[in-house]
Amino acid sequence: MAGSGGGAYRAEDDYDYLFKAVIIGDSGVGKSNLLSRFTKNEFCLESKSTIGVEFATRSLQVDGKVVKAQIWDTAGQERYRAITSAYYRGAVGALLVYDVTRRATFDNVARWLKELRDHTDSSIVVMLVGNKSDLRHLVAVSTEDGQEYAEAESLYFMETSALDATNVDNAFSEVLTQIYRIASRKTVDAGDDGSSAPSKGENINVKDDVSSLKKAGCCSS
Repeated sequence: MAGSGGGAYRAEDDYDYLFKAVIIGDSGVGKSNLLSRFTKNEFCLESKSTIGVEFATRSLQVDGKVVKAQIWDTAGQERYRAITSAYYRGAVGALLVYDVTRRATFDNVARWLKELRDHTDSSIVVMLVGNKSDLRHLVAVSTEDGQEYAEAESLYFMETSALDATNVDNAFSEVLTQIYRIASRKTVDAGDDGSSAPSKGENINVKDDVSSLKKAGCCSS
């Protein structure tokens, strides 16, 4: 007997919200491994620099809704910078990554943040990520330095290790949860009781009321 059509849809297409997020930062800070750890639970010691743009997806449950993240990863080398406008377009979240063992990658965070803000809406949810926290004996950027910068710029903050998976899920999940809550709150504020919820595949553009959430404090657990 032929199966009923009820199970014909693909599970990965069954979601309530779709958000685009980007990962930015210098080359070699571990952006691609953060993405592969979050989306596939994989880590590759031999990973090569990303050429151009890649993206991967993963769905999460947030407040009873299925939120699908489309996360874009690009190379940090200057020669690939011509792709920035298309790369940032539509992004409502970002992970700005530096390597805790390389001070120069932290010093360049300000330039990356300026570029991000130049190309995105002012409401974008940004998480500052100090990656490679497993290399404690090589640390060149203290947790306090990361926290202070994040607080000064109203960013979320977390230290991660793509190698041992420390805080990787937490960092992505926090960004997606904050985006979702802003978007869903705007639906409630509009008095629609959810009737204007986005159709599947529609990107959500959150607006300026994100600033109050950003300033609520940093997470560094």
